[in-house]
Amino acid sequence: MLDKKQKWSNEIIAGIIGYLTTVYIVVVNSTILSDAGIDREDAMIATILASTVGCLLMGFWARVPIIVIPGMGVNALFAYSIVQQYDFTYSQGLGVVIVAGSIFLITAITPLGEIFKKAIPDALKHGITIGLGLFLVLIGLENGNVIVSGEYSIIELGDFSSPAVIVSLLSLLVGIILFMKNVPANFLITMVIGTGIAYVFGVLDTEPTSITVDGVSDLFVLPTFDHMWQITFWIAVLPLAIVLIFESMGLLHGQLEMLDQHEKFNKANKSTAMSSLLSGFFGTSPTIPAAETAAVITAKAKTGLTSVVIGILFLATFFIIPYISLVPASAISPILIIVGVLMMQSIKHIQVDDLTEAFPTFLIMFMIPFTYSIADGMAFGFIAYPIVKIFANRKSEVTPLLLFISFLFLLEFIFKAIM
Repeated sequence: MLDKKQKWSNEIIAGIIGYLTTVYIVVVNSTILSDAGIDREDAMIATILASTVGCLLMGFWARVPIIVIPGMGVNALFAYSIVQQYDFTYSQGLGVVIVAGSIFLITAITPLGEIFKKAIPDALKHGITIGLGLFLVLIGLENGNVIVSGEYSIIELGDFSSPAVIVSLLSLLVGIILFMKNVPANFLITMVIGTGIAYVFGVLDTEPTSITVDGVSDLFVLPTFDHMWQITFWIAVLPLAIVLIFESMGLLHGQLEMLDQHEKFNKANKSTAMSSLLSGFFGTSPTIPAAETAAVITAKAKTGLTSVVIGILFLATFFIIPYISLVPASAISPILIIVGVLMMQSIKHIQVDDLTEAFPTFLIMFMIPFTYSIADGMAFGFIAYPIVKIFANRKSEVTPLLLFISFLFLLEFIFKAIM
């Protein structure tokens, strides 16, 4: 048996490992959010605050060693679909985050969570995860200039003689090797090495950004809800709420199974939902349980102390923002690509021998990157699912709630057609 001092040291060491494994999110999330119209440095501060509060909630309330940070894929949904596609301002996008987070919280504290879980088929859930993965790969390749808009086609390969492309490819090679070797903090190391490669090739801006306390006071973008009466607002809320509910459920179930602490699911789910809701007030896309939590569990973490340590370390990251803001897109794109490929592993769950399951799944996974819209990609699959089931005389597999959600997605397309 370990004595109390040894247990505490295990939790603290695991917390340091967890932080080093996930601190990359400060740079990556802020880069994606900057495409939605917020300054990158402000997005870094928002990411730090949301991660700090999320980890502290998980540590003090649920008392489990689970990392909570803005979700990869969820941030892309926020930036490229909710804000850009629907032409919302950043503050209006945050209003969508708060309403979606509120729906998530309601499902976490009521039996609605189980109802939602049973109503949405696994095929559609897997399609969303795979589609998000493909979308992140596309964004990573685009940010690294590996693919560009084509002259005679939609996309084509970038200029492989360009220093930016060379840096991106070398950084990707480094990232893949480190990940395959299971090197601790591999994403962080990839960013550091990628930044060094960018410096060698002369594509690095070496002038650090200055962040002051006065600047922090101007950070908070107040969420607005003046667009709540528009149908596009609720069409934007729907996919975000669905992704938050099911992605968080799936991650928590797996992580608590590794910890053998299934009885803490309810509190962990409520902590995650509350953190997602608060993210909108901090000025960032919603938080979710991080997949990298496996690293802290492997390091023998058992209690919420680990999450508290991670939260404190994230808060301390504020003091190095001027330096981490130097990390170029070419050093970030490999992380997007690798994470995207990992998300695509859900493809093994597709029932390819049952076209009524496979066809809607394929529609989601392909239409998300092809339309450059997560919401539209989801809509294709959700609309197709009840149609193919009904025509295959399997309408008993379609729940009333799924029919309602599918109808809402159909309304979105009708609304776009008549506008």
